[in-house]
Amino acid sequence: MKVLKFGGSSVADAAQIKKVKDIILSDPARKFVVVSAPGKRFNSDSKVTDMLYECWEAHANGIDASPMISAVVRRFRYITDEIFADRECKLDLDALFEEFAQDVYSGKGRDHIASRGEYLCAKIIAEYMGFEFIDAKDIIFFNENGVVDAKKTSSAIRKRVFGISGVVIPGFYGAMPDGSIKTFKRGGGDITGSIVARAVRPMIYENWTDVDGFLMANPKIVDNPMVIKYLTYREMRELSYMGASVLQEESIAPAREAGISINIRNTNNPSAEGTMIVDESLLNDEEDTGAITGIAGNKNFKVITVEKEFMNEEIGFGRKVLEVLEKYEIPFEHMPSGIDTLSIVINGEALKGNVTKVMDEIKEAVNPDNVTMEDGIALIAIVGRKMVHNVGTAARILTAISKRGINVRTIDQGSDELNIIIGVYNDDFDEAIRAIYEEFAN
Repeated sequence: MKVLKFGGSSVADAAQIKKVKDIILSDPARKFVVVSAPGKRFNSDSKVTDMLYECWEAHANGIDASPMISAVVRRFRYITDEIFADRECKLDLDALFEEFAQDVYSGKGRDHIASRGEYLCAKIIAEYMGFEFIDAKDIIFFNENGVVDAKKTSSAIRKRVFGISGVVIPGFYGAMPDGSIKTFKRGGGDITGSIVARAVRPMIYENWTDVDGFLMANPKIVDNPMVIKYLTYREMRELSYMGASVLQEESIAPAREAGISINIRNTNNPSAEGTMIVDESLLNDEEDTGAITGIAGNKNFKVITVEKEFMNEEIGFGRKVLEVLEKYEIPFEHMPSGIDTLSIVINGEALKGNVTKVMDEIKEAVNPDNVTMEDGIALIAIVGRKMVHNVGTAARILTAISKRGINVRTIDQGSDELNIIIGVYNDDFDEAIRAIYEEFAN
């Protein structure tokens, strides 16, 4: 068996949904399908979920929501008019769309209205495929704290799908104990797919999107970057955290916990093998990568540098500094240090206007010789499971960057040697990534 999840770009219009059908029918193992709401058809288009939020906000603010409701219905009519042009649709579409409109007018909650994109899309695709529709609210359950009840959910999914040859399930939402709809955060369709995979334990979980797989670098920075063929869960987590946005850690956690491999595929290029995300123990030497697997990064970090002579001999020095950050709920990214210096890299947005307070309280806490804050720092993560076995990887990185005249502000390597983090100025970010990619991709 296989579980498949199709993202918003894969179901954006009728032409895309026809591709989805072809993909599903090309492999009899593809039995369990999770779908998102229709996404953008072109750059200036709107995602259906955004349109639904506008419906809810309009009604909540006493504004006539009928034009927004009509726009949503038109999006689905465009789809159904085409995919059912040459065959009967047994769904009562008028009743479905009227039910949606009444949900808005009756003041149903924000999460309920936002979930209707997935609900309607799954209903339509199930009818188009000849598969059974299963409402996510009947199989995915949150507890009172808004956390998925994994045991109850997995049991419900297994019971509900048992013996069914093909099902379509809407992503993005489930039910609270009182039966009301609760959505995941944006991108929650991926979480739903992973939850279904954990429950039914398929041979593979295919996540279909609009790229050929997990790319070695950002295609907005590097022209035609290579697709990563095999990626471990740990590597994916490192790359996702630093900005690679194909999948987020939360969205794969259920599948990872169950030891299920994930295949990232392209709906628009189904012949491409995509990227396999697997447990490291499943890889052999033939499936392994070069010295690095991928590169990712983000801009706009700040570096707080605390200087104090004999700092290394002062018990609790680092704790006192971090307690100041904790007071203002500021997480830190990295903390390189020397004998007399301690640098803390933080996300600039996390300061929330508390720069002066933080700096003053650090001074009061540890009485430093000097404390400074530097803006405009970008972090680049170079990730690879084979770095630990390759001599000179850091030297190659630094040499490639230095040849472009780029100054490295910070460098940090994890204790497991899975990644190397370097800090450069924002203005050097793109060029540094290109330099590293060209060094290792060839």
